[in-house]
Amino acid sequence: MSGSKPAAASRPSFGMRSGPDPDPAADGGSEDGDDAGARAGGITDKLAPGATVDLAAERRDSGTDDVLAALDSELVGLVPVKTRIREIAALLLVDRLRRRFDLTTSRPTLHMSFTGSPGTGKTTVAMRMAELLCRLGYLERGHLVAVTRDDLVGQYVGHTAPKTKEVLDRAMGGVLFIDEAYYLYRAENERDYGQESIEILLQVMENQRQDLVVILAGYKDRMDTFFSANPGMSSRIAHHLDFPDYSADELVEIGALMLEREGYVLSEEAGPTFRTYVERRMAQPRFANARSIRNAIERARLRQANRLLAAGAACTREDLQRLEPSDLLASRVFDDPVAGSD
Repeated sequence: MSGSKPAAASRPSFGMRSGPDPDPAADGGSEDGDDAGARAGGITDKLAPGATVDLAAERRDSGTDDVLAALDSELVGLVPVKTRIREIAALLLVDRLRRRFDLTTSRPTLHMSFTGSPGTGKTTVAMRMAELLCRLGYLERGHLVAVTRDDLVGQYVGHTAPKTKEVLDRAMGGVLFIDEAYYLYRAENERDYGQESIEILLQVMENQRQDLVVILAGYKDRMDTFFSANPGMSSRIAHHLDFPDYSADELVEIGALMLEREGYVLSEEAGPTFRTYVERRMAQPRFANARSIRNAIERARLRQANRLLAAGAACTREDLQRLEPSDLLASRVFDDPVAGSD
């Protein structure tokens, strides 16, 4: 997240916002050629060879512009990430138009890897990607199922396959987001069941890629190690998006967006105090980008409420909205330079 609106996902997520169940091929295999193309592109009518199309209108009518605009409004910065999402959207929209002209177009591989620190917007982008793929006809439901190793890997023989398949069933027609995916593979433990889950995922990612998009997420260095140890997984990932840490200016802007959405404002004196808080917190342990900013605002709200009640005086609408320097200065961040607490 980074100032993103809450929405429904199958697990609480740091970011955002389904239809009939998909009807996969009876044998579980992948589709090719015109059948897969028609399903993937949401084709409703064919175009004559001499016809022309208004690309801007097609983009607008498909809802692509709405999704991209929402991404811009929800997430501060992340220009390289947003650029790649726009490129993917352009490719899928053009492919859909090509199919309407009966031009051969294979379905692109859409499995992805999102790398970066916590709180940099990975889950929010995954949810918007699910929505985008649904609007363009590449996914039937467009929902997000967010999981970790614990949701996929069992603790005894025969437990992993049912757990993994249950998650996959829930995710069909949408996006499966596996956070800290590298924990699926534990090379130091020969009896670990994570490899069984990986094998099942690989099969579905290849054979049912018309029904499901998988996004693997985590720290970049650990994901690189994971892919090195699992080349089959690496070969199925088409898009690698790196989410950089936010700068102090971006975090201050994110904080302002969060406050605005909650109906709060910083007093004139509290503005510089908030920036100082951000700069100090960034240098401390366990800093989590926008998540830490969200936590700081939640605690400032608690202190403001306590301050108003303790005063026992009449208060105005503006008093209920305004955060003062004291609501921030009470944080341990200002007491201990290495506290690592919000």
